[in-house]
Amino acid sequence: MLTAGALFVLAPSAGDSRAAAPGSCEDAAELAVLPSPIAPWKGAPLRVVFAAEKPLEGELSLIAPDGSVAAKSRERRGGPPYFWYAEVGTPAAGTWHARLARERAPAECSTLTYDIAVLDHEPPRPHGAAGSVWPVRNTWNRATENLFSAWIEKLFDAPLDAAPSWPALHEVLRDRSRNILFNYLGLGEDQMGTVVRPDCADLPYFLRAYFAFKMGLPFGYSKCSRGGGGKPPRCHEWFSIQNSEQARSAPAEPKIASGAPLEMVTQAIPQPAAPPAEKRLGLAASFGSYLRVLGDGVHSGSARTPLSDESTDNYPVPLKQETLRPGTVYADPYGHVLMLVRRVPQTSGAAGVFLAVDGQPDGTVARKRFWRGNFLFAQDPALGGPGFKRFRPIVTDKSGAERRLTNEEIAKNPQYADYSLDQARLTPDAFYDRMDDVMSPAPLDPMRAMGEAITSLEEQVKARVTSVENGRKYQASGRADVEMPNGPSIFETTGAWEDFATPARDLRLLIAIDVVLGFPERVARRPERYAMPAGKSVADVKAELQNVLASELATRKFSYMRTDGSTWTLALKDVAERAPSLEMAYNLNDCVELRWGAAERSEEASTCKRHASGAQRSKMSEYRAWFHERRRPPRA
Repeated sequence: MLTAGALFVLAPSAGDSRAAAPGSCEDAAELAVLPSPIAPWKGAPLRVVFAAEKPLEGELSLIAPDGSVAAKSRERRGGPPYFWYAEVGTPAAGTWHARLARERAPAECSTLTYDIAVLDHEPPRPHGAAGSVWPVRNTWNRATENLFSAWIEKLFDAPLDAAPSWPALHEVLRDRSRNILFNYLGLGEDQMGTVVRPDCADLPYFLRAYFAFKMGLPFGYSKCSRGGGGKPPRCHEWFSIQNSEQARSAPAEPKIASGAPLEMVTQAIPQPAAPPAEKRLGLAASFGSYLRVLGDGVHSGSARTPLSDESTDNYPVPLKQETLRPGTVYADPYGHVLMLVRRVPQTSGAAGVFLAVDGQPDGTVARKRFWRGNFLFAQDPALGGPGFKRFRPIVTDKSGAERRLTNEEIAKNPQYADYSLDQARLTPDAFYDRMDDVMSPAPLDPMRAMGEAITSLEEQVKARVTSVENGRKYQASGRADVEMPNGPSIFETTGAWEDFATPARDLRLLIAIDVVLGFPERVARRPERYAMPAGKSVADVKAELQNVLASELATRKFSYMRTDGSTWTLALKDVAERAPSLEMAYNLNDCVELRWGAAERSEEASTCKRHASGAQRSKMSEYRAWFHERRRPPRA
C-alpha cells in the first residue's frame, strides 16, 4: 500500500553490483512515485508522478476502485530523470492503483503497481513543528532530487518553439495545470494571494525552498559577500530552517536586486503596526514570511562562489547529459543566474537544446535557450566561479541538526557522485564547444545549427521588447527622471534603475549579435564539428551560410510600442545594424525610440518626447567602452 502522502522508492538490491542488462528489473531501480496531494481525498484532484533514473518504456495508468482506467499516459518526459504524469480531476473514494506497464521487461517486473488510498472526507490539515519553519519528513536523495527535476520541468513546460514568460513567479505556481504540487498540503496554500516576484538570484532559491516546503525536506541558505576589490564572493554564515530566526538579525550586504522580491497581501500575513506579542503564523503563512527572509539574504554572489569552495549553497558538476538536469543552476561570471528546466535531445532534423528560466528585476520570469548570448562564461578568479551547479544536499545528523554535505562527501555519495572541477579548467571557447557536444553529440547540419542561433537571438530581442515596454509604462505614469548610478553600479543597484534600465540585458544582446553574425566564420574555423555537405568546400559552405543569414535577419521581424502608443516594426537586421547605437540604449530616461536605436530626426524617432539629461549622457559616453568591447567591469 502506498499510504497517503508517502514517497515510495524502489531501491536496488545492495548485494548485486552487476551492470543491468537493457530491459532488466534493475532498470526499475530507484523508481520514485509521488501522489498529490499529501493526503488524497475525493474533493481534490489526484495527481501521480513516476520518476526513474533510467529511460524505461511503458504506460502509466490510474485505475479507479471499480477497476476502470480513469487516466493513462504513454508520454515519457525528461531525460534524465525520466517521468510520467497522470491526473484525475475528481477521484472516487477508495483504493486506487497507479500502474506502470513496462515494455520489453522481464515478466516479474513488467508491471509496477502502487496503491493509493483516497479518502471520502477532507483529511486533517498538517501543522508546523517547533524549532523549524516547516516539519521535515523526507530526505534529499536520488529519488527526491528526481522528483524535484520532474516538478521543475512540468512547471515550465511549453512547446519548443514557444518563448513563454510570466509577469511573476506566483503566476506559474498558481497554475494548477503546471504545478504538480498545487495545494499539495491541503491548506489552500497556493490560493492565499501570495505575490512572489523573485529576481534572477532569488528564483532558484525560491523554487528549491517551495519544493522543500511542500515535500518536508531540509533547506537552508548562506549569507555571502558579492566579491570586489579583486576578490571573489565568499559565504560567511549558513542558516537552515532550524535557525532561520537568527538570519533575520544577521548582518548582510545591501540587497542589489529588485526592490521588492516578495510581496504578501495582507490576508496572507497579518502585520499589525505594533503587536503586543509575536503571533505564531500558520504553516503556509510561515513559509511566506520565510521567503521574505530568504529574498533578503541571497543575491548573485551566492551563486558565484569559487568552484572548490565548500561553504556554499551550490557545487559544480561535470558537463554531461546525465548531470545537467532540470533544477541545475547556471551562474554567469557577471551576476546573472538561470535554472535549467528541460533538455531536448538531438534528432536527425534538429540540434539538441537546453532550456532555462530566469527572473528579471521587474519580476518577469521567462524561458530561454542555452546559447552564448544568454549564458555568459569567463574565467577570472576575481569574479568567482561561473558555470553549472547543483544545490548542495542538506542532511540531518545524529543530533538532529541540519548540515550541508562537503564536496568530498558528495563525490563519494552514490546518490549524487557528481562533484567536479572540470569547468574550472575550461576556456570560454572550450566551455561552449563542450556544451555543443553535450547538446548535440552527432555532427550538426550547419544550416540548421545557424537557424537555432538566429532563433535564440530572436527570442532575446523579443524579451527585450517586454523590458523596454515596462520602462515606457513607468515613464507614462508621470514619474520624474531616475537617477543614474555611477560606474559598474549601473549593472547592479536598487530601485527603478534596476527594474527598468537594461545595461546587463543589452550587453548580453550585443554579445548575442556578435555570435550570430560570426556563425559562418565559426563553422569555417571548426568544420569537423558539423556535417558538411558532400561535394562542397568549407568556403562554399561559409558563403552559403552568409547568404542565408542575411536573408533570415531581414525576414524575421518584431514590433515595439512607441512613446505615443503606436507600433513600429523592425527586423533582426535592423537590430544587428544598430549595434553601435545599442551601446548607449539602456537608459530608461530616454524615450523607447532611442532605446531601440532610432536615428534622430527619422520618422521612427518623430514620436520621441524624452531624453536623458546631458550629465547622464556624458556618463553613458564614458561607460560606452564596456559595451563596445563586450566586457562587464568588475565590482569596485
